[in-house]
Amino acid sequence: MGTILFGTCSWKYPSWLDLVYSHIDQDSFLAKYAQHYEMVEIDQWFWSLGRRSAGLPKHETVVEYGAATPENFKFTIKCPNALTRPFHDKDSQGTMLPNEFFLDPSLMHAFIASLEPIRSKIGLLMFQFGYLNKRSMESQKLFMARLDRFFQELPPELPYAIELRNPAWLHGDWFTWLSDRHIAPVLIQGYWMDDISQTIERYEQLFGETVSIRLHGEDREEMEIDSGGQWNRIINPRDRELATIALSVTTMAERGRTVFVQVNNHYEGSAPLTIERLRALMR
Repeated sequence: MGTILFGTCSWKYPSWLDLVYSHIDQDSFLAKYAQHYEMVEIDQWFWSLGRRSAGLPKHETVVEYGAATPENFKFTIKCPNALTRPFHDKDSQGTMLPNEFFLDPSLMHAFIASLEPIRSKIGLLMFQFGYLNKRSMESQKLFMARLDRFFQELPPELPYAIELRNPAWLHGDWFTWLSDRHIAPVLIQGYWMDDISQTIERYEQLFGETVSIRLHGEDREEMEIDSGGQWNRIINPRDRELATIALSVTTMAERGRTVFVQVNNHYEGSAPLTIERLRALMR
């Protein structure tokens, strides 16, 4: 039997009072959170790309996160988007300028060094790529060649994972490529991607030892409006979808894999309540 680790996408939500937190004290939120869950996704370091520089985590923040969590706790960390965006946003003249930090090993080494206080707690280092059209990436073959050169420069002992948002690029050759390099696939439920249970059913035999599942939902803006910023109730229940996801996750774990299940509030309205529902389905 493998392992299933449940967690949420961030943890800084006062509206989780009585679901995760017994009282409102944001300074102790992560420590209280870690009493309920085995892992959490950090996305705050993803938003790093500037016009002339790329931001890195503050040392005191990383130390704080390490001190607030037990030794067996895991962080799934979204790597800087400076590494995963081929171009900057359009400038005032509408020109797309190449991003000099795209798949830059030296930036990734600096990012890894900044995480040293929590290095033993890294569950996954996740690279999230947006939809790569012909203008930003000529072909998937070229993209995979760039990735090959990039990962050859990185420490091989760390756990890496990749999320693609090109549905047509999720095929047998891609999952075999990941498995051969001990890189975990990140499957996202939501946006314009195919249903992850169908993807798992079709390609699971090609997956490696670790898989990441991210439950995000379809319409972030509508969920923001419906919730009013209060993430303490199920707004858009996805009963049938959750049942198939629960079966898929259980099957992968039964076959010896480690499965990270990361839930966003925008999926159903409350990540903690969705996790409760998933756990009940698996029982």
